Order: sequence, then structure tokens, then C-alpha cells
Amino acid sequence: MKNLLAVSFVLAFAQAAHSADIEAGKQMAATVCAACHGANGVSVSDVAPHLAAQRAGYIEAQLKAYKEGTRKGQGTNAPAVLMNAVAAQLSAEDIANVAAWFAAQPGAAPGAKSALLANVVKTSVTFPEGYKDSFTKYHTINFPVLRQVRYYFANPVALAAAKAGKPLPDGSMIFIESYAAKLDADNKPVVGADGFYVADRLLQYSSMAREAGWGDDIPVLLRNENWNYAFFTPDKQRRTGVNQADCLACHKPLDKVSYLFTLKQLSDVK
Repeated sequence: MKNLLAVSFVLAFAQAAHSADIEAGKQMAATVCAACHGANGVSVSDVAPHLAAQRAGYIEAQLKAYKEGTRKGQGTNAPAVLMNAVAAQLSAEDIANVAAWFAAQPGAAPGAKSALLANVVKTSVTFPEGYKDSFTKYHTINFPVLRQVRYYFANPVALAAAKAGKPLPDGSMIFIESYAAKLDADNKPVVGADGFYVADRLLQYSSMAREAGWGDDIPVLLRNENWNYAFFTPDKQRRTGVNQADCLACHKPLDKVSYLFTLKQLSDVK
């Protein structure tokens, strides 16, 4: 009986694999999955796992779990959160196809990595010189795990739209200053009278901004309309090699709030 069940399982699996459209899976892998896992399943970083030569059944099961929400990430930077956003848009056929493609690829060599997708790495966001004179500071957040405090600014275009209850249009920019919190003698963040960490050292700037056409080259499953994202060093130099896929997938589920986690705070500015 056990042997019969095993044979039945193998036959069912073979039939499912045969019915999958590997070429369609290849196309999806090249345009979407490649942003993190590489077109051939060799990932672009140590964070994303290799999918090359992984069993199709396993890949399908994980994608279904992400899609159904039974496998979830915690926090906006968790890889699982990104996968929840992407998998939610996949059909059963998409899942079967891409799983079959990756399963058919040779395994990754030790230490191998794929290059980042050029159209996803590219960003049109530039540093907004003089932002403190024209932008509005509208929100502050403590990040206990990172021991950071972040200040959020919006340009006049974004602020006006939010206050009017309208989607943020092209021309909008959100800008963030990230600081390491000042630490006390016990190595704990010092909290000010306002309840927020006292800022110590500027770590980086980050921004999301949009203009007409900025989203045209980004895969549909990742695209946030025309939004682009960028990070800048404390001396205002744009960081290179940043994978926008992380930002795009994280913000993807927020399409009803202009892809912005802090739209309510921006709308409430007096």
C-alpha cells in the first residue's frame, strides 16, 4: 500500500509539473522574481534564498502560504512581508509555472550571486537641497530594535494633496532623516520630554518621490504607480546598488493610501 501511494504521488507530481508552462515561468522569473532571487534562481544577496534546483512542490507550497497569509513576516523590513505582497498577486498558474522554471535550473555554485535588475536598481530621486526651508516636518517615529529615531518631511505638493484627502500626485516627495539615538550609561536610548529618542548621530536620509513616467520600467507586480525610492549618505550622496524591490514590495499593499505608511499623519497636519 505504501509503495502504491508513493507511486501515485510521483505520478501526480509529474503530471502537475508537465502541465506547468515553464516558458511563462521563465518570463515571470526574469521580470519579477529576478529582482531578489535571480532570473535563474541564483539570488542577488545573502538575504534572499537561492531557488535554483529547489523542488517545485516546495516552492509552490511556500508561495501559496505567502499568498494565503499563513506564512507572514513581522515588521516592514522582513523578507516574508515582501513575499506576502508579491504572492498575493499571483494566480495558481503563475505559482505552478514559476516553480517549475526554478526547479528545472541547475543548483547555484557556492558563493554565486546574480546581478541586480538594472531597471529596479535605477532611481530618479535626487537629494532635495534646502528641504528644511520648504518641506513640512509631519511625523516622528522611534525604532527601538534599531535604537533609531526618524523624522518625516513632506514637500508642499504631497502635503496639499493629503490635507485635501486626495491621492498623492506626481511631484510628491516624502523625505526621512534617520538618526542613531543618544544612549545613556546603561546603553539605552535617552528619551526626551516629547517621548521620542534624543537624536545623536545622523545615519542616512531616505526618500520616496514620484514624477510622470518614473514607474514605466518597473515590473507591474512590484510597481507603486510612479513612485521611486532612494537612500542618501549623511553627506547627501545617493547610495548605489540599492535594490528598490525591497521598498516597492513593502509599499505595494498600500495602494489605497498612496503607498505611504504615514498618510494619516500627513493628512492630520494642522
